Amino acid sequence: MKASARLVVALDSHGNSVVRVLRSQSPLTLVPARRVGAVALVHLVSSVTSPLGGDSLELTVEVGPGASLDLRGVAATLMLPGPTGLPSFSSVRFSVEGAVRYLPEPTVVTSRAHHTAVVEAELDGHAELSLREVLVLGRAGEPGGVLSTSVRATRCGKPLLHQQLVVGSPEVDRSSAGLAGKRVVGTSLMLDAVERASSGGEWWNVVPLAAGGTLATALGDDVVTVTRVLDAI
Repeated sequence: MKASARLVVALDSHGNSVVRVLRSQSPLTLVPARRVGAVALVHLVSSVTSPLGGDSLELTVEVGPGASLDLRGVAATLMLPGPTGLPSFSSVRFSVEGAVRYLPEPTVVTSRAHHTAVVEAELDGHAELSLREVLVLGRAGEPGGVLSTSVRATRCGKPLLHQQLVVGSPEVDRSSAGLAGKRVVGTSLMLDAVERASSGGEWWNVVPLAAGGTLATALGDDVVTVTRVLDAI
């Protein structure tokens, strides 16, 4: 299955953030909230089980000057193997001149799934982006599949972050160089003007980025623990 969606948010004449363009197709279904205000709220709904092996999904998000968007998931995403044995692919591409918070629900990488996920963001000089990702290796009682994620962010064409994470090798995932045997890994990327000091604990850390912004990472045995750590940062 191939599917694409596009979302454009801009300011109206009253200073409200409004959805100007909304185009989506199953399984990428965009549902805007019926409210008027400084921040537009749109929910990303997976209207059928996806991604399956062989799927290719693409979401494009554009936010104009002064506009703000909260893009949120409503349920956990299950990455599943398909009948063909082919890998699946998804991409989310942001073009931001205002502010965006992207908060999907956790992603479960089920056994035998093989998925590549790409997030790309281009920000202007004053744009802000907050991005959270929580990955769960397998459902209860099963091993996780293979997942490669890539996050690349630039501001006015200059690099802010390029990070890649690959999970699904049991030996590496169990090692201290990998996930140290933890089942859940969460990251929070905050590209804004807030200065945060470097800090950390036993299973989490906060790292300021050289070109501005902060990256937080947390490991845990369950989603609740990891989410609480990221919420506290």
